[in-house]
Amino acid sequence: QVQLVESGGGLVQAGGSLRLSCAASGSIFSIITMGWYRQAPGKQRELVATITSGGSTNYADSVKGRFTISRDNAKNTVYLQMNSLCPEDTAFYYCNCKALTRPALRYGDYWGQGTQVTVSS
Repeated sequence: QVQLVESGGGLVQAGGSLRLSCAASGSIFSIITMGWYRQAPGKQRELVATITSGGSTNYADSVKGRFTISRDNAKNTVYLQMNSLCPEDTAFYYCNCKALTRPALRYGDYWGQGTQVTVSS
């Protein structure tokens, strides 16, 4: 099993910045990808950004140029730097980790509890 602990959410004014962190722990053999998804009230959960173990990144069009995802493989931690935030970014942000776990090298898709990001206009 993999446990994900997120931090860094909060309330910020439009145009401001926040940095989210997510640390993975547990019986991890290898992390394949880590990423962030978000869900606004009344909407489906959507991809924000992902990063592979090799550093390849993928972003939703709505955040390109404003958000940056990065990863510290030694700490099994992923970060999301969010700049130029706007009210439309308000949502619950969830960390996701796709990993192989010991002892059977089983593939798993894991989610954090989420952290609220609120951007005021």
